Amino acid sequence: MTRILITSGPTRQFLDPVRYLTNASSGRMGSALAAAVIELGYEVVVVSGPVDVAYPAEAKVVPVLSTEDMLDACIREFPACDGLIGAAAPCDYRPVKCHPQKISKTGSPVQLTLMETPDVVATIGAQKRPDQWVVGFALETQDPRFRAIVKLEKKRCDLIVLNGPEAMNSSTNQVEILDPEGRVVVKLEGTKERVATGILQQIRRSLLAPQRSHDERDQTV
Repeated sequence: MTRILITSGPTRQFLDPVRYLTNASSGRMGSALAAAVIELGYEVVVVSGPVDVAYPAEAKVVPVLSTEDMLDACIREFPACDGLIGAAAPCDYRPVKCHPQKISKTGSPVQLTLMETPDVVATIGAQKRPDQWVVGFALETQDPRFRAIVKLEKKRCDLIVLNGPEAMNSSTNQVEILDPEGRVVVKLEGTKERVATGILQQIRRSLLAPQRSHDERDQTV
């Protein structure tokens, strides 16, 4: 049975025991995608950062906190999956030093030195087998299609879903799905449930149908 891994929600990168860097990702897109996967009769594993939304009861949910935690969980789960949908918004930066005690006010500015966190989708894209696929998300605020194509190539995605910052913590979304040639193959808008269904339909057409045809040929040889 087809088994799909989904990343969902934000991650947290701690500055001290009580403060952290994060973003406004709600996990609604990931939850909607998980429901769409189940509706098609497939199995789903959701690696999720801290969210308030509920995932379908049929989904296997792996809770994580940091971007490093999310990557570790994906590395463990992906080998048993057919593909990855990277719908999470992992925190891209973390402090070089996490203070062991709460940072106290001193009346002076506090300077933070940040470093990049590992790229979850790019790491999985580099590790995928020939029979696996990766669908990424690109949230862009300028030169959106160009930047999405750059990410698609850099992260070795088979498709990439382009959207904007208005998708954050919203019940609706407006997306374009781009193929490896940079062509917009479909545009979707509406509730995140409706958009998720459209994304899964495109994945089924572009990535699962060729795989099924190949499997059927192998069985007839």
